Parts: sequence; structure tokens; C-alpha cells
Amino acid sequence: MNQILATLFLLWLADAASIHWPSFRGPEASGIAQGTLPLSWNADAAEGPVRNIRWKTPIPGLSHSSPVIWGDKLFVATAISSSGAAPLKIGLYGSGDPANDDAEQSWVVYCLDKRTGRIVWERLAHKGAPRSRRHTKATHSNTTVATDGKRIVAFFGSEGVYGYDLEGKLLWRKDLGTFDIGPRRDDLQWGNASSPVLFEDKLILQCDQKKGSFLAVFSAADGREIWRLGRDGVSNHSWATPAVVAGAGRAQIVCNGWPYIAGYDLDSGKELWRLKSGGDIPVPTPVYALGLIYVTNAHGGQAPLYAIRPEASGDISLEQGARSNAGVVWGEPRNGAYMQTPLVYGDLLYSCSDRGVLKVYNARSGEIYYTQRLGSGTTGCSSSPVAAGGRVYFASEEGEVYVIKAGQKYELLAVNHFGEITMATPAISENVLFYRTRAHVVAVAE
Repeated sequence: MNQILATLFLLWLADAASIHWPSFRGPEASGIAQGTLPLSWNADAAEGPVRNIRWKTPIPGLSHSSPVIWGDKLFVATAISSSGAAPLKIGLYGSGDPANDDAEQSWVVYCLDKRTGRIVWERLAHKGAPRSRRHTKATHSNTTVATDGKRIVAFFGSEGVYGYDLEGKLLWRKDLGTFDIGPRRDDLQWGNASSPVLFEDKLILQCDQKKGSFLAVFSAADGREIWRLGRDGVSNHSWATPAVVAGAGRAQIVCNGWPYIAGYDLDSGKELWRLKSGGDIPVPTPVYALGLIYVTNAHGGQAPLYAIRPEASGDISLEQGARSNAGVVWGEPRNGAYMQTPLVYGDLLYSCSDRGVLKVYNARSGEIYYTQRLGSGTTGCSSSPVAAGGRVYFASEEGEVYVIKAGQKYELLAVNHFGEITMATPAISENVLFYRTRAHVVAVAE
């Protein structure tokens, strides 16, 4: 009887995992879902007949907020400019100038019916002129909302953090001040991009900036601050979403930052370990899989990829020329990703650069199996990959989605088209892909 109950419980967990996609990259930021996803579709009439598109709902404004799902509800955020269509510059370029997008904005959270695309409710979180500026490839609503089935949390950086119930009732709000987020140059502001994380009724926010960086944990129920830890000197800027890692007998928050990647005790905020970073524009989220923590970043001449032991302690920075130590199982100094969060699927790690160069590794040892360019190399790739049913999905900024077969050898299965800019990472629920494009949320289903 106990074996039967255990089996039923595991089946229930698998079914729940196939329905809910509660945060950026889904459960535990893994990017992985149960079931089988569509292989081929087309949403661009210029490429041929539209097919395998269940619904397509317009969402006003400009945002890179990815969809999240709980049950039959899909949530997404946006920022709507009072001056009309907001500017967005995609592609491969080096300019870091802020966008000309300083007009009054409306920050809005939307709830859609997952099955039909119908807008169930929308809530205005804040209206006003932006307190800080943004990058030309960014938006004033970069972050993905998070839900735990009891509430939804939206974090809009300088415009505050908001807690709602699933019916859209505002539960609480907090003003965390104005953030000055940008690279080392004092005159650049690129905006916030670190998404909120919910874990066991706690809300975790990583707020790194030029001065006054901090990591904080709040009560998800009422927004009450539980603890806050200053991070000046550990990270002076970061656009990465933190990860909660429950392994090696402890729960910790892992933050991708510059000049250090670091792990903190979830309950107290005590620093557990730190690792000298390489890339000075950290964006990807740390990923926990196969008993290891994987972190990558790039820019500034370096692009390291690390596999870190969750029980690491102290300063675990690698010596010059070293690839491992007591806290780092393996490190690859020049093979990390700039924008995309890596994917660990089976025993393989998929890491794709912003130029579409995919590298596939043995996730346990760091051995590289292959390197392959996706597409022409003339378009950017910012959306992080997801996987299900033995397939891995990569989207370009121009709305092309490359589907490859999971495995040690490269095999391209399909190239699909949205005909719209695609920056956000998709959600997966019940064998359906949900993409956020420049102007729509699109449900892809056979």
C-alpha cells in the first residue's frame, strides 16, 4: 500500500509540473517540462499558411516579461508608454546608450485564460515618468512575475514591487527606492531585469546597482522585510535572477553578479561562498541540476561557465589556469553565455551565446560534445532555451525558433517563425508552448 501511495504521489507531482509554470524558466528555473511539445508551426503569414497556433492575444506596451502559468491562468506584465510605440533596438551591436523612452508609463499586470487567450483581468500597478532609464534593447518592464498559486508578485525595479492574489486583488506594495543600474560607466543606466523568486512563502529580490546593492528576503504574504544584506563590492551590477538551491543539507540563494558569484544562507543571509566572476555583464540565472550549481556570464573579454558544489564554502575562486578546486567541479573559461540561461537536460548542458553559437557539454564533467551555430549568425539570441519530449527550443530575436533533438550530436528538427521580435523566454503547460513576442502572447499547440 505504501508503495502504491508513493507512486500515486510521484504521478501527481509530475502532473502538477506539467500544468504550472510559476516563474522565469518554470519550476526551479529548469526550463524543462513533462510531455511532448509541437515540433512545427508557423505564425508568420509571409512564410506560408498559419498553422498550429491555438490563439494569439495582443498585449499593449513593450516588455520582455515572460509568461508564467498557474492552472488555467497565464500572467504577464508590460509597460505602456503615453507617447505611443516605445523604441526597441535588437540585434548585435555594442552601443550601451540609454533608450529615448522617458515619457509617462503605465506598468500593468495581465491575467489571461490559458486555454483561450481571453484577457481575464488587468491591473495598473503604477503610472508615472520612469525613475531610471533603460537600455535600447531593454524595456521598462523586463522582469517576469512569479506565482506560488497563492499570490502573484510583480517587481518593476524603481517603480516598486506589488503582491496580488490570483483574482487581481492588490495585497501589498513596496517602494524600494530608485535604482541606478548600469555597467561601470557612471553615465549609463540600463534598467532592472532581475525577476522575483518565490520559495516557501518567501520573496527573494536581488537588487544590484552601482552603489547600494542588496539581496533581500520578504514575506510573500504581506511584503514584510525579513532580512536585507548589502552586496557592495560583491556585485556592483547584475541583471540576473537569483536561484534558490536546496541541496547538500541546506537552502541557499545563489546570485550571479560581478565581480563575484556568491551563495547565501536562505534563513539568515550569511554569505556561504563566493567565486570570482569573469564576464562583467552578468545576466543568466544560476541553474541547479544533477547535484551541481551551474553559472555562466560574459562580456569584457571573458565568458566563463562553472559547475559549483552546493556545499562549497569560503572563497572558491579558481587560480590562474585552473579548471577546478574544492568548490568548483569544473570550469570552462571562454565558453559561457551572455544573455541566455543555460539548460541542463538529461546529462547534457546546453549553452548558447547571444550570437547563436550553441555548445553542448557533459554536465557532470565539462567535456564538450559539439559546437554549432543556429541560424545565420547575423541576428541576436536573447530568449533562454526550454525543453520537453526529447527536444530543445531556441528562439532568435527576430522570431525564428530552432528545434533540435536532445543528444550528444547536433540534429536540427525544425525552424519555425513568429514574424515578430521574440526576446522573452517561453512558458510550457500541458503540451502547449506560450511565447511572448513584441506585441502578443501566442499559444503554440498541435
